[in-house]
Amino acid sequence: MSTLAQVRALSNVRSTLGIRMTDRPGWRQLSELLGLGPWPPIDLEMDFDQYVLACVLSRALEEIDAGEATATEATGLSQVELRDILNCSFPAPTIHAFRLVDVSDTEPGLEEELLRGLLLAHARAGDLASVRFAKIIARRALRHGHLWRELGLFDRVELNRLLATHFPTLAAGNTDNMRWKKYLYRKLCEAEGFSLCTAPACQECKDLESCFAPEEGESVPLGVD
Repeated sequence: MSTLAQVRALSNVRSTLGIRMTDRPGWRQLSELLGLGPWPPIDLEMDFDQYVLACVLSRALEEIDAGEATATEATGLSQVELRDILNCSFPAPTIHAFRLVDVSDTEPGLEEELLRGLLLAHARAGDLASVRFAKIIARRALRHGHLWRELGLFDRVELNRLLATHFPTLAAGNTDNMRWKKYLYRKLCEAEGFSLCTAPACQECKDLESCFAPEEGESVPLGVD
């Protein structure tokens, strides 16, 4: 199945689950760029990485159209990386929506560099996709919302799968089902030899819910992040 068909099929799957992807401006615009017409039959073997990229790009389109960020600022990727992804995975008209001719590469700040370094230290060896997702996740983690939302994903289960696939040793350490953004920053603190948390144990912390409470709008089976 082609990437175009995969993205369309995923949209169809999400509709059957009661998630209206067309309610999101970025996804609606992306699906229009991918072409009109009926969705093809669902293929359960569709490529998950391509789906995640489509979700991230849909969030980027929302920020671009709102004047909040350029394509490189929204994704953490360089112009060359974005062009390569769009050329390889999406129809030609999609490239124009991201206005790559008008953008320049952005240098990550210290916080983003630390997050990127943490992810890269646990990335799959020799996997270009893992390197690119490290950059994307580090940039999107700087946004204020839940990380899975800022990546354009539809629940924490998808974020869990993304991290377990591309950063397996890092993901495996989150045994207590901590919120992923909290977990990433805790790992950064541990690497630097200090902690922002003063509680002797999570169970004794008055802010326990900020790290472990269910996130609004999520769809998470019991025991799964």
